[in-house]
Amino acid sequence: MKQLANFMSDNAAAPCPELLAAMAAAAPAQTAGYDSDDWSSRLDLLFAGLFGRPCAVLPVATGTAANALALACLVPPWGAVACHTEAHIQVDECGAPEFFTGGAKLLLCPGDHGKLTPPGINAALASHRGDVHQVQMAALSITQATECGTVYRPNEVAALAAHARAQGWRLHMDGARFANAVAYLGGDAAALVADVDALSFGCIKNGGLSAEAIVLFDTSLADQLRWRRKRAGQMPSKGRFNAAQIIAMVEDGVWLRNAAAANAGAQVLAAAAADRLLYPVEANEVFVQLAPGEADRLRAQGFLFYDWGAAGSNEARLVVSWDTPAAAVERLAAALAAG
Repeated sequence: MKQLANFMSDNAAAPCPELLAAMAAAAPAQTAGYDSDDWSSRLDLLFAGLFGRPCAVLPVATGTAANALALACLVPPWGAVACHTEAHIQVDECGAPEFFTGGAKLLLCPGDHGKLTPPGINAALASHRGDVHQVQMAALSITQATECGTVYRPNEVAALAAHARAQGWRLHMDGARFANAVAYLGGDAAALVADVDALSFGCIKNGGLSAEAIVLFDTSLADQLRWRRKRAGQMPSKGRFNAAQIIAMVEDGVWLRNAAAANAGAQVLAAAAADRLLYPVEANEVFVQLAPGEADRLRAQGFLFYDWGAAGSNEARLVVSWDTPAAAVERLAAALAAG
């Protein structure tokens, strides 16, 4: 029987033991519900310590909810969000941002390796007039790490933030793989969000179970988000379990250890793929150009992964999770090197 090795998505990874232990510890507690528990009350200070500035933190159950509700706080129904053409909010969220904002539009901007730049944004939006007949630009959303597995450096985020501020826009960061970006850059989380208004802080892809965090650095938006979260069905009565997951991830550095492990596995695959890489490997995703028939040969050996790019392009995406066995990574690396 062939041994299966899943490189399809880090969404399939197991919840890490530290997180499960934290949930078990919270289970017998007799405490108030709806964010009035001891775990939920710790989140603001925990993240303020992590990022070096005040913030309001509210858990939700999915990354889609985190992105959509955060943007709803930043953008009116007649507004617009500039984002990359491959952004998750555009490609993979079934119109949730438009739904939760009440009708705001996503205006798409191309960019190499999944990244946006101020000149690229200007070029993409050059025909947008912004008069009463069109939606009003209100926010810029960037993804960290990007949909191509690349990472914005602090100076790149700062340049985009300055560009947004000059236009009167807010800045949202989709951080579904924020931990992988921070681990790649050496662990300075604060530098990456110094000019961000709202961060969707991802946990589930990084060993979480059922909790993500919306981090608002403009704390004046917190009350609005509380109402929106409740209305969206994202405020569980036993919120301590979501809060406990997030605390377990952040408090003792589990989030960075998990991300570093996933990144390290991706580097092994990147070395094996060598000049067939489609993008630089800076997080835990590897995009590779396969030879004709190679995808079938890899799957016959038990490797699971997504085809990528246009139909027939022979491009593939390989994702390493925090718990991907080293032996599976080495097996896939050997298969890639063999071609």
